[in-house]
Amino acid sequence: MSKFSHAIYISLFFIVGITSTVLLYFNGRDYYAAPKEARPHTEADLLWRPSQIDEIPRYQKKLGYHSEAHIILEPKGYLGHALGIAGTLMMIIGVSTYMIRKRARMFFRWGILKHWLEFHIFLCVVGPIFVLYHTAFKFGGIVSISFWSMTAVVVSGVAGRFIYTKIPRSIKGNELDSQEIARMQKENTLMLQEKFNLDQAIMDEIEKAGASGDTKGTGTWSSLLTIFSDWFLIRNSLNSLRERLKNSGVTDKKLVKEILSAAKEKISLDRKNRILRSMHKLFKYWHIFHLPFAITMFIIMLIHVAVTVYYGAGWIF
Repeated sequence: MSKFSHAIYISLFFIVGITSTVLLYFNGRDYYAAPKEARPHTEADLLWRPSQIDEIPRYQKKLGYHSEAHIILEPKGYLGHALGIAGTLMMIIGVSTYMIRKRARMFFRWGILKHWLEFHIFLCVVGPIFVLYHTAFKFGGIVSISFWSMTAVVVSGVAGRFIYTKIPRSIKGNELDSQEIARMQKENTLMLQEKFNLDQAIMDEIEKAGASGDTKGTGTWSSLLTIFSDWFLIRNSLNSLRERLKNSGVTDKKLVKEILSAAKEKISLDRKNRILRSMHKLFKYWHIFHLPFAITMFIIMLIHVAVTVYYGAGWIF
């Protein structure tokens, strides 16, 4: 997948996720804002109204419900029920496909792991949003445990993605070992020296940027602080390098861009390698936190589905 194709791939995820969230909000904001006991009689301007709405379900007639919004948006309503099913399937597909691609050797060549991770993140962020709208923002009992477990999974997943990006990886998304990292560092240095013919003073500055900081402070917390400070360090280093190139007579914009890109890659790899051990440790702790919440969420979710089906709540359409 080219950079342009990958940009479209990611953009589609953002567009679908943000658009669906915004449309769901505006479709039922009056209904969701109403107290739970008032919702069966709450009228709201809906963006979507199914043709079946003229036939009010028997149980709602018996209870005296007359709100179209309630018929559509409650957890067992036309849209509410569909969102619950769609959100659940998205999470199951998102987790299973990524786990299979990551662990089953026969699928190792099926695309880049990074792209599968992005697909996993998309489904496991939008899926919970659909489930949230399925609950109509009202939940209790055992379902609330599943919901808050789901929330913990999503939040910790964002943190996990952040840690994931700080561990050096190949183009395929596989983690690099120490020998591969050393080889890449050497290749970056040779490319800067031979391809761009940079003088030793500039090379020393790039090396200094990659190795700057207290080399003893590589504990977990100091490494986290280093990650946040690295963004400013790399940015300042590249600005300084740009000025040095300008003063050295290198003014071709394309060439300057190539040099800065190569320098950024080298500095970033050096910085990541410096805190690699801490990131491995932190990633292990993250798994210990993330996995139990995910298991709890899916177990209670399956119990919830089984109970609702047992009591006759099938596919509403």
